[in-house]
Amino acid sequence: MPKSISLRTLGLERFSGLYMWALFIIVFSVWVPSLFLTKTTLTSIASEQAVVGILALAVLVPMAAGVFDLSVAATINLSTVFVVVLQTQHKVAIVPAILAGLALGLVIGAANGFIIVKLRVNSFIATLGTTSVIAAIQIIVSPTEPYPPTATAWTELATRQFGDIQIVFWYLVILAFIVWWAVGHTPAGRYLYAIGGNAEAARLSGVRVSRYVWVSLLTSGLLAALAGILYGSQNGPSLSYGSGLLLPAFAAVFLGSTQIHPGRVNVFGTLLAIYALATGVRGLQLATSAQWVNSMFNGVALVGAVAFAVWRQGRVTIKVDRSIDGDEAGAPSEHLPDSHLDSGSRSSSGAVDDAAPPSRHL
Repeated sequence: MPKSISLRTLGLERFSGLYMWALFIIVFSVWVPSLFLTKTTLTSIASEQAVVGILALAVLVPMAAGVFDLSVAATINLSTVFVVVLQTQHKVAIVPAILAGLALGLVIGAANGFIIVKLRVNSFIATLGTTSVIAAIQIIVSPTEPYPPTATAWTELATRQFGDIQIVFWYLVILAFIVWWAVGHTPAGRYLYAIGGNAEAARLSGVRVSRYVWVSLLTSGLLAALAGILYGSQNGPSLSYGSGLLLPAFAAVFLGSTQIHPGRVNVFGTLLAIYALATGVRGLQLATSAQWVNSMFNGVALVGAVAFAVWRQGRVTIKVDRSIDGDEAGAPSEHLPDSHLDSGSRSSSGAVDDAAPPSRHL
């Protein structure tokens, strides 16, 4: 049996993350069973990774359209500080404070959209710049770390137990299904993937590229702000934690793009990557007490996922070229809309171009 068929039979091309996750569980169950095989380990991994998961969803939505949003790390940090300061220093009630924090995320998303869509600045450069601006605003809002709110409703917003797991995990589950449905099963989601695969082709097909890119950035800002609010409830305010969550979020999205639906970012692949990596990290920390494990795992995962995507894209290209050379262009061929690696369909500046659209728009 050919090797490629064997891989498909075993599901390695789509579910290698599950095999890796199972391997981690087996290894650490044998290595440190008294520490790893506990209810505390299970519930702590589920709860602690929930905020990272929500932030990864914030990264995923614009990335489906081929747009990078690096400002999510600064947004999550600012939203935490902003909502906490409103409650502790300005005596704002919890619900209005949370709504203000979510509105702040939308404002940041709108600002990113304006810079990328209207000013036509490359998304990587634009969100890198807004990251610095957001960090400056955070210092203005609170130069020093604020005291956490003492209201029970605030602390229980993320830490209330539901099924022996903090409720923040169930927030992630609900949001994951919403994003999965919106991105994978609605016309708007299909347009995002079309834009990410080839923005020019999508524009010529009648898709309003600018509109959907702008919506994706608004969604990203909203989800990042929500993640920041939940982090503040779960762990208390911090002035610098956001940058530490950026790499895990991006690593999860890139590694997730090699799972379930290889070749495109997807929700369940991202969640699989988050919890498989978290299991490996926790196991090594319990076995070795090493402090560098988390950064090492996420860095290797990010590089490995991108390298795998590039290799797979090259393999698909070779198959297509051979099909064309053999006069078999009519036969079905595998297509990989590698939106997060190829921005050649955009303008030379890397910005979104929606000029001269057709008369009929989707």
